[in-house]
Amino acid sequence: MPALVLTETAFSPMSLLRCLIPSLMLILTGSAHAEQALQMSGELASPTTLNFGAAPPPVIPRLPDPSQEVKDDLPPIPTIDLTTPPDDLWQRMRNGFSMPDLDSPLVADRQAWYLNRPDLLKRIFERSRRYLHHIVAELEKRGMPTELALLPIVESSYNPLAYSSARALGMWQFIPSTGKTYKLQQNAWFDQRRDIVASTSAALDYLQTIYEMHGDWHLALASYNWGENAVGRAVAKNQAKGLPTDYLHLKMPVETSYYVPKLQAIKNIIAQPQLFGISLDPIPNRPYFGTVERNGNMDIALAARLAEIPVEEFIALNPAYSRPVMPTEANSPLVLPAEKVQTFLANLQSHEAQDKPLSAWLTHKLKKGESLDKVAGRYGISAVRLKQLNGINARTKITPGFALLVPGKDAIGYESLAARLPQTPSTPPRVTKWKKGKPGAKRKGVSVKIRKAPAAKPAVKPKKR
Repeated sequence: MPALVLTETAFSPMSLLRCLIPSLMLILTGSAHAEQALQMSGELASPTTLNFGAAPPPVIPRLPDPSQEVKDDLPPIPTIDLTTPPDDLWQRMRNGFSMPDLDSPLVADRQAWYLNRPDLLKRIFERSRRYLHHIVAELEKRGMPTELALLPIVESSYNPLAYSSARALGMWQFIPSTGKTYKLQQNAWFDQRRDIVASTSAALDYLQTIYEMHGDWHLALASYNWGENAVGRAVAKNQAKGLPTDYLHLKMPVETSYYVPKLQAIKNIIAQPQLFGISLDPIPNRPYFGTVERNGNMDIALAARLAEIPVEEFIALNPAYSRPVMPTEANSPLVLPAEKVQTFLANLQSHEAQDKPLSAWLTHKLKKGESLDKVAGRYGISAVRLKQLNGINARTKITPGFALLVPGKDAIGYESLAARLPQTPSTPPRVTKWKKGKPGAKRKGVSVKIRKAPAAKPAVKPKKR
């Protein structure tokens, strides 16, 4: 084997440099990769001492910071806070709407009818302010749909003195027989069908009864207008024919077929007045009136004076009375504006402390051969006023022994009171039946009215309350 000969050229500086350059490049490249890896792992790791002897932790992807997310431009969903009573009674009522909506062309028809009469709606809503809070509160107590508080708009335009061709009377339009069934007293002195508190209680009792009978609010309302037995027969007929038995599929009188659509139309307007260009004046969500128990006879004019309110306002809240005196047997509390209850009680205490009577009216029994003109002259009033104060009309039978109410020397305000006392007309107004499909239509400026023929069966005639 030849000997290894190391020459000078083998260890020259240039030779060494050429051998070391590749190694240095590998070292530098490896260092750069290692530093980059350390930086990446440092971002993911918690700030603890690195352990080069342990295996590197798994790389966990970082979740996005919620605060850096892109916000949605959509408006927030409106919410209703049912725990805090709203300031506006209309909103309180809307919160309690729970009756199924009725989808019918007749709803749009009635909606247009009301919207074309904004002045009428305004008058009705203004009239309802006295009574609406009481009715909504009573419905809530019973767990009933609050849109039923709008039913007096359909029935009477919220007029407690309304009187129909079917002899239905009051805000809830009770006929005499149904009124007696629900213990509403009716006589020459007072008629509780006009009483705000008593008639509301009776109407809600009746509505609950007919709802439980049918299990459907639309059929209950049809019963309120037409009669529960008539609706029951209509349902039975459809069942026998295999037809649907809901409100829209029953064969009913025209008045009843428009009845629920009227209520639905009013409900739609109240629910979204801005949609229809209607401005609803807010109604404070607090009681409009309070009640005071009464013992003994009391003059209407005196009660209004003690409460320091106009007689017109007193009668609007106590419309049941037909005479100047509220008799003991009426057994109804006085209804007064809430802010006037304490005023009334204080003035009443002062009045009684002076030993003044609560009634200054007297009873005069007609003697044989005695005329009304002679009695009126004796007490210093006109015969017309005497008749008004006693509800005497052309059909009233005047015989000896007839009791007349006449003013005593301390009676107050009877002249103005006589013309304002609620009276039930001796004969109901003529029956009006509008042409089918055109309720309330007019031709050449004259209302189209058709006399209703005598019904062959009681079921044909709307018979309720």
